Amino acid sequence: MSIWVIIIAVMVLSFIIQRTLQSKFDKYSDVPAPGGLTGAEVARLMLERNGIHDVEVISIDGRLTDHYNPTDSTINLSRDVYGGRSVAACAVAAHETGHAIQHAKGYGPLRLRTAMVPVVTFANNTVQWVLLLGVLLVQVTPALLWAGIALFALTTLFSIITLPVEIDASSRAVAWLSSEGVLDAQTKPMAVDALKWAAYTYVIAAIGSLATLLYYIAMASNRR
Repeated sequence: MSIWVIIIAVMVLSFIIQRTLQSKFDKYSDVPAPGGLTGAEVARLMLERNGIHDVEVISIDGRLTDHYNPTDSTINLSRDVYGGRSVAACAVAAHETGHAIQHAKGYGPLRLRTAMVPVVTFANNTVQWVLLLGVLLVQVTPALLWAGIALFALTTLFSIITLPVEIDASSRAVAWLSSEGVLDAQTKPMAVDALKWAAYTYVIAAIGSLATLLYYIAMASNRR
């Protein structure tokens, strides 16, 4: 019962955090960045300042769909971020560029996270089916349920490893935006606030995944 309370609480918190993040992004999208640069210009300048010349900055559809793709060396910015000159646009662009810098410098947690992607992709595609069969056939083949739990544990570990990767990228972003004069003393806290709420989405996802993992472990233990 206590695990279910945690899971429900996580779902509620996740909804609140997502709504707050969207609200913060909208709010800071209306605040011009003192440096006057677009998100794309911020990303390209940040790459140049860090001696990175093999990463392309491109515009993509969607809202808050921004991400760095290490497989094809691209920083993908949503249209509002790519062409926006706001505090929010600069913060998001610098954050994604922070991932490119992590990649170039061989940042440990990012290397581990990238190495886990193929395994976690397989786990995500199969875990629900394995868990379902494991529950249905627990009296016949209890090992199947534990196999599903092992797969889910991989996705939970992936969520946890993602936390330092995201926090470090935000730290790099804020430090660079401040040192380069893209943000000033008045707008820097706004960027910190926006990126903080973005980080909360990863924190709550990791907590939710861990709570669900504990639920499955308790289920398997009780069905022995």
